[in-house]
Amino acid sequence: MSDDHRVRFYGYVDRPYEASRMLLREHAQEVLRRATKTAGERARSLAARLSVEAGGVGVGVDVTLEVHRRPEEPGIAGLPPITHLDLSWKAAEAEGLFPSMSAQLTLSPTTFAETRVEFEGVYTPPLAVVGRAFDAAVGHRIAEAAVHRFVNDVIEEIRREVPKAG
Repeated sequence: MSDDHRVRFYGYVDRPYEASRMLLREHAQEVLRRATKTAGERARSLAARLSVEAGGVGVGVDVTLEVHRRPEEPGIAGLPPITHLDLSWKAAEAEGLFPSMSAQLTLSPTTFAETRVEFEGVYTPPLAVVGRAFDAAVGHRIAEAAVHRFVNDVIEEIRREVPKAG
């Protein structure tokens, strides 16, 4: 039985695909790092912060974020183009105590002025049997909430950086 768990979330940003794509192609590390930090933590150079609310208790961990570009899929045969970024993160400290994530962030146009932002990833709970039990009880909800927040923060970063079409 695999200990890996899939998590997926998507949203839409009211910005043109081409400009959104260029932002992430040229500045992915910075945009994604900002998307995982609060304003007070932006001064840290190598770590990002993911945090969620779980059962009224704030849960957060500094993470090391890696971003790798993949070849883009051109729009062919009526299908839209797709931009892919491979992401991975793990706890910056005490790595064995926190889940690790391997994921793909994709952008695709929905209209001339709107872009779909999709996250699909696999995370591995820590701590063997204890980690699997925690994941079954609440951990998977924490992972889903963290991904939800991350995608929404990426969307907000795109909104800040890319002007509206018009």
